[in-house]
Amino acid sequence: MSRLQERETVPDVYNLFLAAVLFISPWLFKLTISQGRIDLWVTSAIIGILSLAAITAYRDWEEWINVLMGVWLIVSPWLLGFPHTRAMHFSIGFGVVIMLLALLDLFLHYEKRHPDQMESRQERAHH
Repeated sequence: MSRLQERETVPDVYNLFLAAVLFISPWLFKLTISQGRIDLWVTSAIIGILSLAAITAYRDWEEWINVLMGVWLIVSPWLLGFPHTRAMHFSIGFGVVIMLLALLDLFLHYEKRHPDQMESRQERAHH
């Protein structure tokens, strides 16, 4: 089995896809707020690079930074001054999904590295 088949890479592939959609969204949806456009471009580029890195050589810190990028997307409309705009809706929506996918990936990798702990928890739950 190859290294890519051994790892859970599906959340990273989804995050890479979401980063690509987020990157082109200012053009697709004619977002006019410059702070929102720049924020979406920069953040999506970081998420895309981290997702590619996680697909090729997984490290937990890559996922934690993606979690932080998701949180940043959620709060950035207020911090950068573009609340109540279409860019805010994209930022929050994508931020939530990216953050949840990164957390799911962390959980899947933790479960894979520590199967004995998961089994003992399941046994205690059944008793």
